[in-house]
Amino acid sequence: MKEAALEFLACPDCNSDLHVVVTRREGTEIMEGALGCRNCSLEYPIVRGVPRFAGEIGEVEQRTAAAFGYEWTNYSELAERYRQQFLDWLKPVDADFIRGKTVLEGGCGKGRHTALTAEFGARAVVSIDLSDAVDAAFANTRDRPNVHIVQGDLNRPPVKRVFDYAFSIGVLHHLPDPERGFHALVSRLAPGGAISAWVYGREGNGWIVHVVTPMREGVFSHMPHKVLDGLSALLTVPLYLATKLAYRPLRRTPLRLILPYEPYLSYISDFPYREQRSIVFDHLVAPLAFYLRRDEFAAWYERAGLTEVAVQHHNANSWRGFGRLPASGAA
Repeated sequence: MKEAALEFLACPDCNSDLHVVVTRREGTEIMEGALGCRNCSLEYPIVRGVPRFAGEIGEVEQRTAAAFGYEWTNYSELAERYRQQFLDWLKPVDADFIRGKTVLEGGCGKGRHTALTAEFGARAVVSIDLSDAVDAAFANTRDRPNVHIVQGDLNRPPVKRVFDYAFSIGVLHHLPDPERGFHALVSRLAPGGAISAWVYGREGNGWIVHVVTPMREGVFSHMPHKVLDGLSALLTVPLYLATKLAYRPLRRTPLRLILPYEPYLSYISDFPYREQRSIVFDHLVAPLAFYLRRDEFAAWYERAGLTEVAVQHHNANSWRGFGRLPASGAA
């Protein structure tokens, strides 16, 4: 943790400022120590360079955090292809929009989007995740002076209402109450701030909802993570062969129209085997996943009082949204 993070962090119980006690440093990073609330006297540890605000969470949240903690610590590498993928999820936001802004990321996983946000020139990016993936995110971003990794609950973000922009990619639909998490992020925007979110769509995912989801909820998400990871390796083989031998060669021809689930599988057809394997594992490991209709997702923005709202279908199986808090409004 860098001391500059104190500008953004707050007690999740009372929203008061925090002070830091340092027991070990490595360069600019506080590796071990504690954060104390100036108002309610609660204390939050700093462990392996990351401030820890997780607190008590429910059984589903515990399983979700364990699942994605395993995933992102085992698939922790960063890759150049993430740049375009990230920008595709954020549209209409682009890299120039992020430049100079203070940014809040809701659910950072291994830090792939955190690193890109920093690279795009954010003044600062504070990235929150409930899982042990924060350790991978910290390792992947600790050399960036404008990055702050925090372990905490998205429903109670341990940060102040000071952010110009917030985003959450592929996280909110795994929360027990996705809209509550969305509103929690909006509540940390300064007046005039903006938010982007990407979630699974109900439209275009009927076969997942009716076939994969029951198996995931009843079997796969209860398997030991290493066993499920091994099973995912096997299941990825036919997917990988199909994307390389059919979807990629045909994606710019009229024949692509005969391929099932074509927009998405063509999109990932350039991905290497290991990346596709992590996608398969990701879709099988989650204890909870909501597939949202467009009107449901768009209603989040309406109920949050956001303006300039843009909701777009992405790869015919997901939704990306953007909205802005009025300059004089409150979340």
